[in-house]
Amino acid sequence: MGAIVAAAREPAIGAMRLIWWRDALARLDEPGPPVPAEPLLAAAAAQLLPAGLPGRSIAAIEEGWAALLEEEVPGEAQIIAHGEERGGPLFALSAALLGTVPEDIGRAGEGWALAELGHRLRDAEARRFARAAAAERLGGVASGRWPAALRPLGLLTLLAHRDAAMPAAELRRQGSPKRMFRALAYRLTGR
Repeated sequence: MGAIVAAAREPAIGAMRLIWWRDALARLDEPGPPVPAEPLLAAAAAQLLPAGLPGRSIAAIEEGWAALLEEEVPGEAQIIAHGEERGGPLFALSAALLGTVPEDIGRAGEGWALAELGHRLRDAEARRFARAAAAERLGGVASGRWPAALRPLGLLTLLAHRDAAMPAAELRRQGSPKRMFRALAYRLTGR
């Protein structure tokens, strides 16, 4: 869905593509015709449905991406909607797959999505707002100790908190040695 939004030159066409994905994911719950020959859709059906995650819950994430198509430069409302409708549900679904869903997982997911968006936006003011909103949401959840099963999400949250603290003009370097060492330290210590 992120690739659709990033490539959308015409918001209406991007919205139509997102709607196709939303509808296709929701149809995974219905008995009947086989899954379309789309590799990502087939993978979702094979991995997520047997784990008890309905297609409609995955499809709901589309709303977070659709919010970014409403305006050329997303405003504060669209940025917040993206975090709430993409990140919160995505982390909740991921935590369910990993076996435990803590109470504040949605807030951690919102912060992660906002921090990640803060590195994708071209407009400096929108980037600044997204990162500030991410920092506000991640303040309490990023520093805590996560259960071992949820450490993958804990690491994403920790890195997102660091990303949110970066100046708006600075972009993260995904594979930087400092970032990799921090990830390794988290893997070894859980902090």
